[in-house]
Amino acid sequence: MASWALGAILTVLASLIIAANVLVAIILLCHIRKRGSKGLCFVLNLALADAMVGFTVMGLAMDELSQPFPASQQFCVLRMAFVMSSCAASILSLILVACDRHLAIRKPFHYFQLVTGWRVGLCLVGLWLFAAIIGFLPVFIPYFQRISNQWKCSFFNLFQPSYMLTMFCLGFFPALFLFLYLYCDMLKIASVHVQHIQEVEQAGLGGGCPPARATSDMKAMRTVAVLIGCFTFSWLPFFISSIVQMACPECFPYKVIENFLWLLGLGNSLLNPLLYSYWQKDVQFQLSQLAAGVKKRVLLHLGNSRCFLGRNTKAPPAVSCVELQD
Repeated sequence: MASWALGAILTVLASLIIAANVLVAIILLCHIRKRGSKGLCFVLNLALADAMVGFTVMGLAMDELSQPFPASQQFCVLRMAFVMSSCAASILSLILVACDRHLAIRKPFHYFQLVTGWRVGLCLVGLWLFAAIIGFLPVFIPYFQRISNQWKCSFFNLFQPSYMLTMFCLGFFPALFLFLYLYCDMLKIASVHVQHIQEVEQAGLGGGCPPARATSDMKAMRTVAVLIGCFTFSWLPFFISSIVQMACPECFPYKVIENFLWLLGLGNSLLNPLLYSYWQKDVQFQLSQLAAGVKKRVLLHLGNSRCFLGRNTKAPPAVSCVELQD
């Protein structure tokens, strides 16, 4: 019964992750094609990575809902490698988004010269290669694998604690420390900009112009702060409890980590598209345009259906102007 409940939760969560991220990816792709914004390619890559997380989790949900089957060790290792690679790509994409916003604040006049197409492509290729290396490390190094006779594919049944510790050191902790550094540096830059604006206003040289630069900095800081908060809230309990479980297996049951805390980490892939659709005005505008287009097509289809159904009805008799005068 517990396996069915977990499978149902994973199915619903994976479906929501796929639907939300595919929708945001389509909107971002249309926006990039119209305006050619290179920085949004990192956000698009984040949506694609989160959608891939949903697809890989859907396979685990089907395992929970189906009857136990004798899965081979290599099959489980490959499946979990795809899951780990997708999660690593999502975390690394968050880092690229934060770095892009940091660069836009630190060097606003050189941003478009630095963020070119080939540099963005090189960063994305390197991201997916590094994510694949992290995820498929147990496939390349069998030392990280644990021999298990259980049919269920899970972290603690397949991987050694050394691999989990390697993943923490290469993925989560560097990302968290880099997030904190970028946000502190952005906060310092924004405070300097606000101080300069206040000095200009006190000198009477503002001319009544709105502080657009400070507003842009605060918006970028708010986006990065929300990303850091959601990332920390989603993944920190899972990683801390996993480290405690490796040090003291009897202190913390691994089933709680896999059945509850891991779901919280996967929820980050659902929060990311919701945050960008809420905070970014461009995404909101494209989403409203898409909704309006769908509504227009539905109404047009309903109108055509009514016209088709009304073809067999008799039209009212025509009355000429001479008959009306009589």
